[in-house]
Amino acid sequence: MKVIGTVIIDDEERARSVMRNLADKYCPTLRILDEAHDLRDGLEKIKNHKPQLVFLDVEMPNYPGYEIVNFLDVIDFEIIFTTAYDQYAIKAFEICAVDYLLKPIDRYKLIEAISKVKSKLSQKNKLEHYQVLLQKINDNNNEKIIIPELGNRRIIDIKDIIAIEANGAYTTIYQTNGSKITTSKNLKHFENKLASYNIFFRSHRSWIININHLDRFNKTECLLIMNNNVIAKITRTFYSRFEERLNSSII
Repeated sequence: MKVIGTVIIDDEERARSVMRNLADKYCPTLRILDEAHDLRDGLEKIKNHKPQLVFLDVEMPNYPGYEIVNFLDVIDFEIIFTTAYDQYAIKAFEICAVDYLLKPIDRYKLIEAISKVKSKLSQKNKLEHYQVLLQKINDNNNEKIIIPELGNRRIIDIKDIIAIEANGAYTTIYQTNGSKITTSKNLKHFENKLASYNIFFRSHRSWIININHLDRFNKTECLLIMNNNVIAKITRTFYSRFEERLNSSII
């Protein structure tokens, strides 16, 4: 039985411990060589140990896991992404055929992922593969959304949405080209539609914003100043979650 040298990169100590215990118990072919608490620390561990497999957390301080492609010229090991957010870039992972595990880790999913890794280890350089992943995450696959508008159907690029505002029974969508679309669909409809895109954040009962179009924010007045001078609101109780999302989503 061939041993697969493995490094775990995750900012949460408990998450690393859980992964190590699951690997020890259910994946006897894995040999945990080391652990790291962030991406830069992980890069050092990878350099020192030259693993065949890396468990890489998506959400981490300073650098998200998928930024690994910006630090390496060659990726000659397999990566299994781990994430606590079901909506976060999962479509991109699937399109690129990248293995990923949702937290809390299911042991059967882990065993299945390791089986896939074994079949891929013959491939030498994964860099191009993960660069495609990074591009897809950054541009959100250039996907579109259909907006019902006064009996018509307007098709717009999701990435061009600056913010969405609830106005009574209607909703207004602000776009990067300066235009606005008014639709009878409520804000909850768009919150559900955009749930798989980490760049969108429900900041207020009346607002959803696209973090990539945030210019600045005023914590005292609870205002978010977006591109094109669109001014959205944020609820004070949402600030800690907003700042966490901001740190992990802006590219």
